Amino acid sequence: MSARPFPGRRSVLRGSLAASAALALPTSLGAAPAFARSGRPSAGWGVQAGDVSAHSGLVWVRSDRPARMIVETSATESFRNPRRWRGPLLGSGTDFTGTTRLSGLPAGEQIHYRVLLADPDDPRRTGEPVTGTFRTASDRRRDGVRFTWSGDQAGQGWGINPDIGGYRIYDAMGRLDPDFFLCSGDTIYADGPIPSTQALPDGSLYRNVTTEEKAKVAETLAEFRGAFRYNLLDDNLRRFNARVPSIIQWDDHEVRNNWYPGEVITDSAYTVKDADVLAVRARRAFSEYFPISTLKPGDREGRVHRVLRQGPLLDVFVLDMRTYRNANSADDQTTDPQGILGREQLEWLKRELARSRAVWKVIAADMPIGLVVPDATEGKAHFEAIAQGDPGAPLGRELQIAELLRFVKHRRITGTVWLTADVHHTSAQHYQPSRAAFTDFEPFWEFVSGPLNAGAFPASALDGTFGPERVFVKAPTASNVSPAEGYQFFGEVDIDGDSGEMTVRLREQDGTVLFTKVLQPGRVGQ
Repeated sequence: MSARPFPGRRSVLRGSLAASAALALPTSLGAAPAFARSGRPSAGWGVQAGDVSAHSGLVWVRSDRPARMIVETSATESFRNPRRWRGPLLGSGTDFTGTTRLSGLPAGEQIHYRVLLADPDDPRRTGEPVTGTFRTASDRRRDGVRFTWSGDQAGQGWGINPDIGGYRIYDAMGRLDPDFFLCSGDTIYADGPIPSTQALPDGSLYRNVTTEEKAKVAETLAEFRGAFRYNLLDDNLRRFNARVPSIIQWDDHEVRNNWYPGEVITDSAYTVKDADVLAVRARRAFSEYFPISTLKPGDREGRVHRVLRQGPLLDVFVLDMRTYRNANSADDQTTDPQGILGREQLEWLKRELARSRAVWKVIAADMPIGLVVPDATEGKAHFEAIAQGDPGAPLGRELQIAELLRFVKHRRITGTVWLTADVHHTSAQHYQPSRAAFTDFEPFWEFVSGPLNAGAFPASALDGTFGPERVFVKAPTASNVSPAEGYQFFGEVDIDGDSGEMTVRLREQDGTVLFTKVLQPGRVGQ
């Protein structure tokens, strides 16, 4: 972590906050924690905040029974003279989850909050309060910004393993005291059952916490909800959620591997063969289990793509490279108006980038640009991401990216940086026109980090269309290496308030720094 101090706003809450967040691990998906007052609503799944800006934020909770959500906020842990927010009624229609929007908050301040769950028939009967905290984005440049990012959680059957400390990567991220965590997708693996044990190469066993819903691929709404609940069984994640707000995006595994709209599923593990039916159910559960400002449960008009403004230094552009894409294919067509973003989202991104006055514009992509990600469909050589391995002029989905990169260059949009996960290793790619087949763009960086807790895989091949050079990579040589064997990664971005420099660090799950790159502000390309 940077040695630069962050006085006041950077004070890390210890003690009581950590204790309140470290809830007893529920013994089953519906169990109430041991401290719950008898017969009163309980919040055994912890709290989380999301999409926090300078003056607003969302707070999430799940109850074990019908309840009224009440949020109190304060400038101090003592909750003297708290401000009270009346939230929604929590019921079975949203799997007893709910989100309350807090507005009119002071910029650049630590906000302490506690969630009370009240009996709908007797508001005086409340469960044990659950506390959390977050920092609002600062409107003072000098405060700087720090955040972490990663993705890919509970994949390939590697789930919560108490023998290795569960999802301990969250404790390493928490020690950096980030302003927020950017989750780059694959928040769950709805298509990946979690067995009680899996064999490791040395003959030992990887032991998972298991649940009924994770015994098969998710097809019903209840099974998708259970997949999202599964991760909240981990006390490291609940503790982190109570301290660090998140910006969440999704990718494929929230539905199933490599899905696209209109797909007909041939996998025998599925009785539901229409990927669009699964996507509707997954999207509903996703909206119930994360606080996302543009997406509400049951709202089909909502969207995942959005821009989160984090003060004068940073805007985060969250992309959805799943919902609007065309079918996975050989991806070698010479015209492709739909691409991976869809025309409407691409035009939205161009408008928002042009409007942004932030020093840095982080493009949070759920898939990489120049890394080849195959999709073996019915024995055909199809591709899942943007690149298809042809190093020549842009084809297929590359055409849309070329249009965007050309726009950034000719509109002289400064400070664009791409962050992603997806490929289950960590790397840094520099894209340079002098090495590329397509040259009408300015140089830029793309950083990859993940998984959080999933199988690790060898480094992906590069496609030369946009001239990538892999400056750093750490990846195993074998496929599907378990979290017990390492290769779990996250990234850190630290923007200095004085110089405006952005320092990107790629880190291992214990926080060890593997690679560092310092980028200069105010440049169209670098």
